[in-house]
Amino acid sequence: MAGYDSNILALIIVVVAAYLTGSIPTGLLLGKAYGVDVRNEGSGNIGATNLYRTVGRKIGIITLIGDCLKGLLPVLLVKFSTLPPEFAAWVGLAAFCGHVFSIFLRFKGGKGVATALGVFLALAPLAVVIALVLFTLLMYIWRYVSLGSIIAAATMPLAVYFLGGTPTVTAVTFVIAAIVIIRHSDNIRRLISGTENRFKA
Repeated sequence: MAGYDSNILALIIVVVAAYLTGSIPTGLLLGKAYGVDVRNEGSGNIGATNLYRTVGRKIGIITLIGDCLKGLLPVLLVKFSTLPPEFAAWVGLAAFCGHVFSIFLRFKGGKGVATALGVFLALAPLAVVIALVLFTLLMYIWRYVSLGSIIAAATMPLAVYFLGGTPTVTAVTFVIAAIVIIRHSDNIRRLISGTENRFKA
């Protein structure tokens, strides 16, 4: 019983820590460092694509890396610790939710694509390869970041399941993918109406 209680306490601690890490608004902080509040520019999103368009390529790429690391590092720290391996998936979900529902932004945030990528790289790297191939193909053909992100997110749970992912990892992947797609609801409407912005390198 003592061991069980200590595991529960450890899970609570690492989940809270991962959520707070994910909550750090990388794009917003970088934008403000350049005198830009990205919430009032472009799409209003604090993610890498909006930073790329409104602040510049360099800051967009740095935002992408920073948001990805918020998901990747907490999961890797748990995976290479003495904690039970199933904790890694819950920590990944916490970090992702921190980005999307940041406590520092009154539970608002980004769409979660880059942070989800970091989580998935740690939990299911082979499935990420499949999703990235689809993302790259769709981007090459249609130049819509949103479309590539939506299809890649939808692919992840299926890829994880068919590649033999554990029930916990599969369930967490499904939840993250569903949230990513829901967060793209405005993009979906613009894609349907033909008014979505194409990506320009």
